[in-house]
Amino acid sequence: MSNAVLIIGGGSGIGLALAQYYAASGARVSVISRQPAPQHPKINWLQDNLAAETASADIIAKALTQQPDTIFICNGVLHDASGMPEKTIRQLDSDILAARFASNVQVPAMYLKLLFGYLCKQPQVKLLALSAKVGSIGDNALGGWYSYRISKAALNMLIKNLSIEVGRLNKTAAIVSIHPGTTDTELSAPFQQNLPVGQLQSPDATAKRLASVADRLTAAQSGNLLNWDGNVLPW
Repeated sequence: MSNAVLIIGGGSGIGLALAQYYAASGARVSVISRQPAPQHPKINWLQDNLAAETASADIIAKALTQQPDTIFICNGVLHDASGMPEKTIRQLDSDILAARFASNVQVPAMYLKLLFGYLCKQPQVKLLALSAKVGSIGDNALGGWYSYRISKAALNMLIKNLSIEVGRLNKTAAIVSIHPGTTDTELSAPFQQNLPVGQLQSPDATAKRLASVADRLTAAQSGNLLNWDGNVLPW
């Protein structure tokens, strides 16, 4: 079990459930979020409005004083007021596509850049970026959801690239992207009606499953896209 955990994008949904799970387990927990801090005395909450990379760098530096051995990147958007997932390329909107890349790729990339030095020197450090099975090119048999699929596929490449670079300097690091499974959050709310019985998980259940994967994660798995149960998914 982790002694210290950093959760980036931990203001709601799976990220917040992870923070609460690890705090209840006795770990030192830091959260970076655009959301203001809730009333939770056991969580070191750092608010980042993403106004400037220099400000985000200062916040990362504060979080790393806790020396986390496990880091989760939970930033991501599937839909919002600007648009829902596309059923056809005819619905593709360049502004929405750019917004999905900003949330699902650019924000994680900035944080990973700021974490790079730490990842290269911290022994047995583990980093798990929340991705999605629909971002797997090899697993895609349905099509659709252009902006989300494309941006999550790009996130997976980002993680693969980073794992190679970090691995040259820190052979004990484990850096992966992971599909958390369908979870009862605002992200999945519009798409829950036709799910098979038992597929939808509570945020608390998903947090426990992800923590279990993190606990078993090794450097030999670095660079993979993992399923919520720890099995490798195709790129």
